[in-house]
Amino acid sequence: MSILHITCSPRGQHSESHRLSQRIIDRLIAAAGPQAPAIIELDATALPHVDHDYAAALSAPVDPAEDVLGRGALQLSAQLIQALQDATQIVIATPMHNFTVPSSLKVWIDHVVRVRSTFRITAEGKIGNLPDRPVYVAISSGGEFSGDAARQPDFLTPYLTHVLGTIGLKRVTYFSVEGTARGEPALQAARARAEAAIAAHPSWTA
Repeated sequence: MSILHITCSPRGQHSESHRLSQRIIDRLIAAAGPQAPAIIELDATALPHVDHDYAAALSAPVDPAEDVLGRGALQLSAQLIQALQDATQIVIATPMHNFTVPSSLKVWIDHVVRVRSTFRITAEGKIGNLPDRPVYVAISSGGEFSGDAARQPDFLTPYLTHVLGTIGLKRVTYFSVEGTARGEPALQAARARAEAAIAAHPSWTA
């Protein structure tokens, strides 16, 4: 059993999204009992963008030769996909940037959403190749994007739900700390709401 923990904030371990994701991981570890899961850490902010060979491979009808697959972004993509395949559960810690995912998370998505690898194209559309498993997403946002207090759109959760579903990951749960730019009282209240939502989640053993 292993948890792939993907951190996407430039603030790293000091970010609200990372803090919230640790609460999720604590619950997963507690639910696992004596067989503690391995935690695989991935800093998405350190990932490079895809390169020319990768772009060419995605637009070709078949994969390139082995020597091309074994270098550059294609090699890194294979490693990131393997880490995703090996994980029993996935926890993504991400801020909301300009109403959607940050560039670091988008880079990871570009590496792992890969035709003929994590999805295939059929007459009915794109079909995911990965077995489904739980994905937990911890979001931090300077403003509110959900509930009655929402004053900005949310393009993050529908996009991420769709893109993960494309590769077969459909069991996605979101937790959020919203209004982090509203001052300390608002931040503390947002933290409390997020932790209450985590505590109330029906199952940490799926």
